[in-house]
Amino acid sequence: MITITTAALAALTITGCGTGTSSDSGAKAEGTAAATTATPYPFTLENCGTDVTYKAAPQKVVTLNQTAAEILIHLGAGDRIAGTGYEIEKTPPAIAAQYEKIPVLSAPGAEIKHEKLLEAQPDFVYGSFASMFTKEQSGERKHLHDLGVPTYLTEFDCTYHETVANADFPMLFEEYRRLGRIMGVPDAGEKLATEQKAVVDKAVASVQKRDKPLKVMWFYSTYEGTPWAAGPGGLPQHISKLVGVENIFADAKTKWAEVSWDEVAARNPDVIILADVTRGEPNDTAKEKIALLKKDPLTSKLAAVKGDRFITIPGSHMDPSYGSASAVPALVDGLNKLG
Repeated sequence: MITITTAALAALTITGCGTGTSSDSGAKAEGTAAATTATPYPFTLENCGTDVTYKAAPQKVVTLNQTAAEILIHLGAGDRIAGTGYEIEKTPPAIAAQYEKIPVLSAPGAEIKHEKLLEAQPDFVYGSFASMFTKEQSGERKHLHDLGVPTYLTEFDCTYHETVANADFPMLFEEYRRLGRIMGVPDAGEKLATEQKAVVDKAVASVQKRDKPLKVMWFYSTYEGTPWAAGPGGLPQHISKLVGVENIFADAKTKWAEVSWDEVAARNPDVIILADVTRGEPNDTAKEKIALLKKDPLTSKLAAVKGDRFITIPGSHMDPSYGSASAVPALVDGLNKLG
């Protein structure tokens, strides 16, 4: 559950924002609250078990990954991003011009190092992966807070790769609202949440009903030849339930699971959902994944592979991001075309 400390309750009353939770009921309550055009500072949020105080609207933000930067751009705060990193694919054309103005503080597909982060002199750091807030990468959150730099880590990844209860779109939409409030643009957060909810709802309404759910594999990448697939406690599992398909690795121990080709063959998916990633790692692109599946002696015999029953989705859309909502109509359209 996402909560806000007692010290911030008075401020919430003024802004008309509720505390919000990742549950549907909490999201509805938050969504019906009246938004305003200003955030009263300072205020404190509980984020991933840590109370963080935001004293003023950030003016020099460092986003630790590309998709975090894209969310702030869509909130209208792109001009306040002083640096970003961990690029994994081409920027969508709609925001490419804004994104290209942002200094990139890391190599493609790599994390921002702590020293490089401090050189940017940020007054706020936002990231989508717990693995980035470490000594080896961009620095621990506590250390940054001790330096007077508030942070925000997505509630989807408080602990690296750990499954998250109620990992769903209401949780993502609440993140937009919270970021809007942190950046001093609460109306923009509410607007973005409302727009994306409409995209998801429209797609779900167009799902073609089936007597028996199709079995799907969410295939993200390979590491030294071993496939990684979506497990429980992440958006792919939530989307699977929304559109009425069965994720073949819903019983895995982590939200992104290291599996085996033997397991893939034994579970025999009807459809394989491919992450298209362009960071340059082996078998990152959807085209490379298809070639790999067709070449492998075991997977080449699967009906899904022989029948080209593939649906391609940008890799960033499988993790919480602005693009995640558009993954739903893309998947629904692909499933409906497959029949």
